Amino acid sequence: MDVHLKNLFSRFEEQFGSGPGLGPGSGACLMKVDGIAPPFIKSLYKSAAALYRTDPWRRLRPGHLFGVRIGKDSDWYGRKQPFPCIQFIGGDGGDLGFHMFRSEIDAKKMTGSRETIRVPNVELLRVTYEVESMMFPSNKRMIKSVSLEVSGENRFPVFDVARCTESDEIQFRNATLEELRFVYAVMRAISLVHPLLQQDFDTGPKWSRLIYFQPFIETVDVQWPAEMARGNDLVAVTVSHPPGQGYEEKHSSRGSTPRKHSESRTEETFSEEVNSIISLRRCSMCEKEIEQEQSLCCGRCLAAIYCTSLCRQQHWKVAHEDTCGLYKAMMEREEELAMKIFTFDCSVEQPCKWLESLGIHRKGVWRRKCRCYSHCPYGLLPVKGGLWDSWGSLDDGEYPHDSPFNNNLSSPILLSGWFEYYNLRSLPLSSPVADILSHPLTLYYILTALSVSSKNLLLKGKEVILHYLGPEGELDWMPTFAEIGHLLNGVGNIQIVMVGPGVPTNLSGTTSGISSRVRVNLIQGVYQEEATYLPTPHLIVALNCGLETYSSWGGALDMIKSLGIPAFFTDQSEISCSNAKQVLRAAGLYISYPITPNPFRSPVRNYGPCNNLPSYSNGFMLGVNT
Repeated sequence: MDVHLKNLFSRFEEQFGSGPGLGPGSGACLMKVDGIAPPFIKSLYKSAAALYRTDPWRRLRPGHLFGVRIGKDSDWYGRKQPFPCIQFIGGDGGDLGFHMFRSEIDAKKMTGSRETIRVPNVELLRVTYEVESMMFPSNKRMIKSVSLEVSGENRFPVFDVARCTESDEIQFRNATLEELRFVYAVMRAISLVHPLLQQDFDTGPKWSRLIYFQPFIETVDVQWPAEMARGNDLVAVTVSHPPGQGYEEKHSSRGSTPRKHSESRTEETFSEEVNSIISLRRCSMCEKEIEQEQSLCCGRCLAAIYCTSLCRQQHWKVAHEDTCGLYKAMMEREEELAMKIFTFDCSVEQPCKWLESLGIHRKGVWRRKCRCYSHCPYGLLPVKGGLWDSWGSLDDGEYPHDSPFNNNLSSPILLSGWFEYYNLRSLPLSSPVADILSHPLTLYYILTALSVSSKNLLLKGKEVILHYLGPEGELDWMPTFAEIGHLLNGVGNIQIVMVGPGVPTNLSGTTSGISSRVRVNLIQGVYQEEATYLPTPHLIVALNCGLETYSSWGGALDMIKSLGIPAFFTDQSEISCSNAKQVLRAAGLYISYPITPNPFRSPVRNYGPCNNLPSYSNGFMLGVNT
């Protein structure tokens, strides 16, 4: 595909001398950026569309300046952040877009009430959402021919760098690859952060129409596209309003995520919130319960917990020496991987207590989140009635309704993370539904973002057959899989064949029409024995698979290898996924999609395989034969 795009771009440039990213008069062109890969152009368009969907112009004006910091200064040319100050334009008329400045001083010089003021010899990077009707016909043909993602109904992003001369003329140039890489991370982070701004009613003149916001600083993790990753899949992006908030760069070996100098109780890290609730731990050697204050930990990885120094010494000899390095790597990413956008308590050490605090204990789909209904086989929980009962009587605006999305697009809705989905469904960040939707939305993300062949089939309006291995709690969460049908947005169909020993005998062989575009077949048994009787799949998925735990996986992996079908596996932690990677390689399967955090992992966190090591449902994923 990459070669095809390169050839297509080259032919188009020869014919028209233009391409995606070309504005009506700037002369800039993404195709002419040195070293850029065609897949990264598609990633830029995708991230620009994700930002556009969050509609920052609804509240933001040029006077609202943001500071941004991506990773460390040493990550960038000249050991300096390229464009660390941002403003949004067009919210009260004019072209929609945002400008990025090299300093806050430059931004203030060029900030007018409604538009950017020309100041000689000051350079800024512009991203403008160009209306399709204003684009050259050749550019429109180019964009459609390579399926670049549209922003909104009829807008496409234009990237260029502008500079005003002494004679008041505007000069344009192409952004460099490093500058575009910076813009990509900015667009991803801003789309998550700007809705969190809280209005400050006591600031500014009462007659002003400009909204004033409370001071704000937040760090989120952004995943680099595969073609742009440089050793690390994720980078920490810190956004502040107004710019100039104090940053503190961590100098320990546990990462380089920027932090605030001071943090209030409501902004404490995910780890601190969980540890304040959970006081009991188990010794990694003898499994004796011990109070956290009395426990010892491995001084190297800080993950394994022990009751005595003797247990620590014994565990090092029998097991921990081989895994300590992996645990250390995982602990270094703990803060980076924490999801801070949700406002509900994320501890599951005491699931009944957590569910009771939300008023959903022993109700609807939540009955599978604790052991109160462990006596009832999977898939056979009593069902009372409608969607309201299924979601445990949550308030009307706290769960997604079984209804299509209100847009005029005729293509699957592409999502990059939870905040985008919550915004799309107008859900409050206090809603816990992400914990259940982690399964169907992980499945949808694999179908539309990771598996190229499946995505192409859906875009052509065809059916994708997916083998879903090892279902358990999902058998009682069937109503939530209807959301996949809504996200398909009128394009394509999906047949999900769930195969596993957890399927009850009286449900095996049944078919459920979850929605008009999604149906589920249930089969009891192990995959290697049932696969030959099933329709040939386009994709195989196993969520929270625990490959190293179950011996029955050996035959299933042999079957997957013989079929040669693309397959994706998820597990709770990076350590578990690393162990799964070894099992897959031992089975002769080629790892073609590396271990990466799942953007739709559950925000609710538990602990394992060590007491201090955080893990998430569907936390990490990897793929074979893709």
